[in-house]
Amino acid sequence: MKRIYLYALILFFVGFYSNVKAQKDPSKTFSFVLGSWEMQTPKGKIVEQWIQGANKIMKGKSSRVIGKGDSVLTETLQIRKIGKDVFYCSTVADQNDGKEVCFKLISTKGQIYIFENVAHDFPQRIVYQNLGKNEMLAWIEGELNGKSRKSEFRYKR
Repeated sequence: MKRIYLYALILFFVGFYSNVKAQKDPSKTFSFVLGSWEMQTPKGKIVEQWIQGANKIMKGKSSRVIGKGDSVLTETLQIRKIGKDVFYCSTVADQNDGKEVCFKLISTKGQIYIFENVAHDFPQRIVYQNLGKNEMLAWIEGELNGKSRKSEFRYKR
């Protein structure tokens, strides 16, 4: 019984340390997103591109490639500190009156990073999972009209 308690305590502190580390310097913690990521869908290819901006701000954009290479910008993204916390901020074309919506980093367990904004209509959570050098999984989830929803985005370099 004492060992189980000890292991639980160790896991708690490892998780706490990871979250503190992410809060200190998001540009290092989220460096795995840097570069260009693609995902093929029945409606065309989705491309998400990230660069390191000034002041440790990660800047991204997501586009849908349709037809013969034409692309349409669907959203602009940032991962940045606001005060002492780290946020994932998104501005989506034709949504929220063109205003940015931010989601607070609430968990960093292993290579999974969860951002949450319970006041947002949908999604309430945005999650990124680092699956290695050439693969990344992202998903959005929450409730919409009283029903749980989740959409996954499996990106490759």
